[in-house]
Amino acid sequence: QAVRRIQFAAGHRVLGHEGKCAHLHGHNYVVFFHAEAESLDRIGRVIDFSVLKEKLGGWVEEYWDHGFIYYEKDEEVAEVFEKQMPAHRRFALPSNPTAENLAGYLLHQVGPEQLKGTGVRLVKVVVWETENCYAEVVL
Repeated sequence: QAVRRIQFAAGHRVLGHEGKCAHLHGHNYVVFFHAEAESLDRIGRVIDFSVLKEKLGGWVEEYWDHGFIYYEKDEEVAEVFEKQMPAHRRFALPSNPTAENLAGYLLHQVGPEQLKGTGVRLVKVVVWETENCYAEVVL
């Protein structure tokens, strides 16, 4: 396995949460992308780490970094952004933006799309929401 660490900052709200996470807030996330290939390349790598940074880190930077990630069914947040902050970077996730769902989205949606044609696939994504809490999703 090859593992690439990516950091990003983003806001979110967990719709229906019982506590503070029901409010708008943010995190300095750390993501670990675990990639595998059928065999190592001619110089002995799964993939060059810079390619993982470019393809996966580039996607995160373009869509999530310094933006707001929200559940697409969170009409209140969607309305605020559309009416009051239309130029602000935002991303409507098809599920509540928990660490588990962010990891799952990266593993099942972003990874296959960004790594298409490389012969490499993501097998695990770990998302650290804080220095004490993380979630991991494995194929």
